[in-house]
Amino acid sequence: MAAPKRSLVVIAFAALYLIWGSTFLGIRFAIETIPPFLMAGARFVAAGLIMSAIAWSQGIGKSTWANWRTSLIIGACLLLAGNGGVTISEQYIDSGLAALIVAIVPIYIVLLAWATGMARRPIPVVWLGLVGGFLGVGTLLGPALRFSSSGGRHPAIGMSILLFSSFIWSAGSLYSRKAKHAASPFLTAAQQMICGGLLLLLAGVVTGETRRLHPSSMSILSLASFAYLVIIGAVVGYTAYIWLLRHCDPAKVATYAYVNPIVAVLLGAAFAGETLRMRTLVAAGLIIGSVALVITAQQLRERAEPPISAAIEPAD
Repeated sequence: MAAPKRSLVVIAFAALYLIWGSTFLGIRFAIETIPPFLMAGARFVAAGLIMSAIAWSQGIGKSTWANWRTSLIIGACLLLAGNGGVTISEQYIDSGLAALIVAIVPIYIVLLAWATGMARRPIPVVWLGLVGGFLGVGTLLGPALRFSSSGGRHPAIGMSILLFSSFIWSAGSLYSRKAKHAASPFLTAAQQMICGGLLLLLAGVVTGETRRLHPSSMSILSLASFAYLVIIGAVVGYTAYIWLLRHCDPAKVATYAYVNPIVAVLLGAAFAGETLRMRTLVAAGLIIGSVALVITAQQLRERAEPPISAAIEPAD
C-alpha cells in the first residue's frame, strides 16, 4: 500500500482530535431542548443509515444474522450504555468533566483484559498509570460526594453514571475485539449504530421521554448540534478513524484517547462557560497523563512480546 500524503494524515488526525473532542459539547447543546435518549437514538440511527449507504457504495452490503447479533450486543454496550451514559450524565455535569471521566476507558480495558485472561498481568509502569488514573477520578468525585448538588445539577450522579457506563463500554470494546464482524468496517459501524440507536430510542420511550418531546420547542442550537453529531461527529469522525487505522501506527491513532479530553475541556470553557477549577486541572493532568502512560507502555510491550492470543489484537 502506498504511503499516504503527509497532509492527508495531518488532516485526518486533526479531524479525529477536534471532532471527537467536540462531541461532548455538541451533546450538551443538543440535550438542552431534545430529550437525551431520543436525541442519541435518532443520532445513531441516522448515522447508521448513512454509513450503510457508504458500505453499499463500496459494493459490500450483505451481512449475516450472526453479524447482526454481534452488532446488537456491541451496540448495547457501546452506544446504549456507553454513549447513552455520557448523554444522560451531561444533564448533571459539564461536558469537559464528562470527557475527563470517559478518558479512563483504556484503564478499564487493561484491567478487564487481564482479569479475563485476554492479556498478561500489567507491568509495574502500567500499574503506576492505573493508580494515577483512579486518583484523578477520585480527585473529581470526592468533593462531589460531599455536596449533594452544584447549581442543581447533582455532579455525583453524573460522575457515577459515567463510571458505570465507561465500564460497560470497556467490556463491549473487549468483546468487539474477538467477535466476528462483517467484512466492511463501514457496514460493521452501520450495523452497530443502527442497533444501538434503536435501543436508545426504546430507552427513551420506556423512560417517558416522548412526553417531553416537543419539536416546536427545539432550539436552533440544539438542532444544529444534533446535525453536527450525526454528520460530523459520527460519520466524518469515524471515517477518519478507520482511514488512520489503515495507514498509520495504531499507537499513534490511540493518542485520541488523551487528546480528546483536552479538546473537550477547552471547548467547554470557551463556548459553554464551564469553569476550569484547579481541582479539575489537577485531575485532568492525572487522568490524561496516566492514560498516555498506560497506552504507551502497552503498545511497547505488545511490540516486544507476542500476544497471548488473537483475541487481544486490535479489531477492524
